[in-house]
Amino acid sequence: MSRVGQVRRRGSRPRGTGRIGRLLTVLHDDLWTWRADPLPPSVWLRWFPHGVVCLAALGVLLGDAAQLGDNGGVEPGLGFVIALSQAGAMVGALWRPVASWWLSLAAMLVGAFAVRAEMIVDGAKFTWPWPAAGIIGHMFVLLLLSLRVRTRVSMEALGLTALATYLVQGVVGAPNYQPTGQLAVILFAVVVVLGTALRGRREARAELVQQTSLTAEERARRTVLEERSRIARELHDVVAHHMSVISIQAQVAPHLVQDPPDELKENLAGIRENALEALTELRRVLGVLRSEDPETGAPLDAPGKPGAGTAPHAPQPTLDRIDALVENTRAAGLTVSVEVSGIRRALPPGVELSAYRIVQEALSNVLRHAPGARAWVHLTHLPTGVRVEVVNSSPVRRASPSQGAGHGLLGMRERVAMLGGTLTAHSLPDGGYQVSAFLPADGTDQPPPDDPNIHYYPKDGSA
Repeated sequence: MSRVGQVRRRGSRPRGTGRIGRLLTVLHDDLWTWRADPLPPSVWLRWFPHGVVCLAALGVLLGDAAQLGDNGGVEPGLGFVIALSQAGAMVGALWRPVASWWLSLAAMLVGAFAVRAEMIVDGAKFTWPWPAAGIIGHMFVLLLLSLRVRTRVSMEALGLTALATYLVQGVVGAPNYQPTGQLAVILFAVVVVLGTALRGRREARAELVQQTSLTAEERARRTVLEERSRIARELHDVVAHHMSVISIQAQVAPHLVQDPPDELKENLAGIRENALEALTELRRVLGVLRSEDPETGAPLDAPGKPGAGTAPHAPQPTLDRIDALVENTRAAGLTVSVEVSGIRRALPPGVELSAYRIVQEALSNVLRHAPGARAWVHLTHLPTGVRVEVVNSSPVRRASPSQGAGHGLLGMRERVAMLGGTLTAHSLPDGGYQVSAFLPADGTDQPPPDDPNIHYYPKDGSA
């Protein structure tokens, strides 16, 4: 025989031995542990389950000690230790279920052999190998175990409990006893199945809550991205307008000068060419950004929102169209009062557009969430920017359920953040709501100190 063959023969082993080794390894990893796994408090009753287990453990302690001493003939001291171990396993299973299962099983084996010895000597008849109190105690331990460990571990504990019961009752045996092994194993299987089902239900509920949270976060993230895309599209439209103006001016400028030099013509032609290329790129980006509304599938300026009804390629609205916006809102059934203070100054198109959209979204929120309320719009033109404030009174009736999830406020905050402004939105003590934003003219100024006149709104219903 070759040397290689000898090495292979010495290194080979029966296939069944490997399987048994793997099984023992799995059992060791699953059940030979002192790992803590506390039972969490109940959602509604807090520590009520812990109190029930402790009360049941006291009953098992008294009942098991009495059964082992009076009926089983076990010495009172040994019987009390066995009963105390069984009751202690029940309480310990609230924190360390696997270790407590070992303790309960060991207490059963010690009690079974102690009673067996007395039955051989005295010939007394006894429920064996599990006394009634021992069955109840071990049921609690298995239930608490299956509530917190994997199903495989619960089934392993149940299988070893059934194996120990079979070995004690079926293999070792005892004279003149009333068997309880079959009933005990059936009850143990029932509580393990119940505990596993409850654990699966709890995990499914936790997973559902986690999935719901992830869905809400994803929805908020998607809303922010969509709103940013919408804002970017609107701002790019403004830039495209200016690029078009630059291109036209660069084309017309040579005709305004008599005998313009060739260098001037070349520079103006280069400016016009660059402007047209930039305009082409902007239009390509706008073609990607323009999309239908994700909620309804309608265009972004679809009817149903104040100020809607304009074509997608129409000039972007400014604060000069606030009156038209308010009129459309009044036509929808909302009583709105408008007040403008300060000296009207020329503002960047992005500021004008954002201020208009904030008023539009705030009035839309009043229509959806505060039926029957009155609204006040206050625009304050300041040297450093414009302040927009929309306040509504408390609703007259409860609003119908809305599918919105604060997307309007997200959009307002995104608009204000892009311009370097500030925004606050909060409920008022009288049940109303207030949205206040400051948009700096150059994107860097901070809002000035609050003017006491800014927050004045006639609450008596007068305009």
